Amino acid sequence: MQMGWLILYMILINAVGAGVFAWDKHLARQGRERIPERTLHLLEALGGCFATLLLMYLIRHKNRKPAYYLWTWGFVAVWTAMIVNKLTR
Repeated sequence: MQMGWLILYMILINAVGAGVFAWDKHLARQGRERIPERTLHLLEALGGCFATLLLMYLIRHKNRKPAYYLWTWGFVAVWTAMIVNKLTR
């Protein structure tokens, strides 16, 4: 994958992940049925973990769930390692 495509992919997946994460916060405020954490974590695993991590602090969503933090930080670590590996080749 060329670097341009990787950047575009990361922008898109993080935008989608941020939108879904923010929508889940909206649903929580409304007291409506929520987006499953499995879905949120899938978007993080696909690369949307950076926006999710930022939003966890900015909109204070999922900030009382240590297990959620662990998964999110784990995905950030894996994606950071993969990106650094790609940049250093």
